[in-house]
Amino acid sequence: MEEDNAEKARQGNLKARRIVYYILSVFEVLFAFRLIFKLLGANPHSAFVSFIYSVAQVFLYPFAGIFRPAVTEGIETNSVLEPSTIIGMIVYALVAWGIVKLIKINNAPDNTGTL
Repeated sequence: MEEDNAEKARQGNLKARRIVYYILSVFEVLFAFRLIFKLLGANPHSAFVSFIYSVAQVFLYPFAGIFRPAVTEGIETNSVLEPSTIIGMIVYALVAWGIVKLIKINNAPDNTGTL
């Protein structure tokens, strides 16, 4: 009976870790699209590009203004490198990694013993 409960707890923790990594993956893909679109000078009036910019901006707001974006003006488009997007990608990855480690710690067997 106790082994069944331990196995259920392990399965629940595995599911929680997978959910955290799934959410991180969604954020990372969203930020990668934003970074690539900005670098390539995508048309911000395009519906898809506008959607990516607006959704990503909500999650990247805490990192805005850390560094100034680097802008290169071309004939037809402007290429923009936003360090805040890269920093956001790193910070969210570290936060997700920390949450997964906390879930693993919660699942670790207690070896302290009882007196």
